[in-house]
Amino acid sequence: MDKTKTKVKGIESKANKFNRIAKIRVQKVLKSLRILGNCSNRSTYEYNLKQVDKMSITLTKALEQTLAKFHKSKKEQESFDF
Repeated sequence: MDKTKTKVKGIESKANKFNRIAKIRVQKVLKSLRILGNCSNRSTYEYNLKQVDKMSITLTKALEQTLAKFHKSKKEQESFDF
């Protein structure tokens, strides 16, 4: 039996829980980005490239920070050294 799909006595496996929750959250982020894209309509909104660049930098930084959390081990995240 595949461990990622194992449910014992109503207890969801960690892999199943990740798949279920991550899918929902990614879908919400994608929907929010599509909605943000509506702001690109020049007949409704006025903006300049500086504003677009600031949004791009902020979104890129947030995505990079979030993805980095998946690549670091817990020990790396909590380490301290002089």
